Amino acid sequence: MEPAGKRRISPVWEHFDLITPNKVRCLLCSKELGYNNNASSMLRHYRALHQNKEETGASPSQATRKQELDEALVSMIVKDTQPFSIVDDVGFRAFVSKLDPNCVLPTRQALKAMVEAKYESAKEKATAKVEKVAAVSLTSDMWTSINIDVYLAVTCHFVGEKTTLSSVLLGVQAFPQSHTAVHIARVKASLMEEWGIVNKVTCMVTDGAPNMVACVRELKLRHHICIAHTLNLIVKKALDQQPVLSGIRAKARKLVGFFKSSTTAKEKLTQVQHHLGMANMKLMQEVEPDGTAHI
Repeated sequence: MEPAGKRRISPVWEHFDLITPNKVRCLLCSKELGYNNNASSMLRHYRALHQNKEETGASPSQATRKQELDEALVSMIVKDTQPFSIVDDVGFRAFVSKLDPNCVLPTRQALKAMVEAKYESAKEKATAKVEKVAAVSLTSDMWTSINIDVYLAVTCHFVGEKTTLSSVLLGVQAFPQSHTAVHIARVKASLMEEWGIVNKVTCMVTDGAPNMVACVRELKLRHHICIAHTLNLIVKKALDQQPVLSGIRAKARKLVGFFKSSTTAKEKLTQVQHHLGMANMKLMQEVEPDGTAHI
């Protein structure tokens, strides 16, 4: 007897059986545990009494195979930005079972711990690289996510071994506080201290927002405004100086907005493109360049 869906949700059900609506029995030692619609007590029991024994009892080849699969799963989570809950997804578990029926996926909590361990390992390697160089430069930016959350990122650049240019992301942090130069400078100073580069920074590159400029001044660092950002502003101001172009741009924005707001118009556009032998191109709306950080 087993609860509907529970065996598919948590791998620990492979080692337990439901004997009453409120009680389970361990299939490894026959111990009975109370059950309250969650697997917490079973997980504690299995990890405390059986997990290490099962791993010890596995053959070297099985243990190696398990480690390889876990590492591949962690790499997939990191590279594809997948949620930890993927190991609970019915479709994913069925897919893995088809590939390897003997594969036991880690729990969500175990997967999170493995990803955190991989992060710490990668950070140690990056820290070792930064420690070897005498000078670095930093680039920094702020942006707002689709969920209206603001983030601050700082990246470190340096000439590494064999005179190759290397970059290390020092951090991407949520920035809920007000975007004053003092607050931004405090976060950046903390990252510089954490990575041991306080006395190595020769220059910081940011956009031209007043708070960013003041932030670098607060840190007493040499400052350069991003060339790409400056060129973008030059183009914007040049376009704004041409009334004829401004009218054309406004009409183009309105036209694109119409096709993006009407599924019927969008489908008709696709049909016309096909009829004319053209590639199926999507319309892109102009995004007004912003000369300041998100405040």
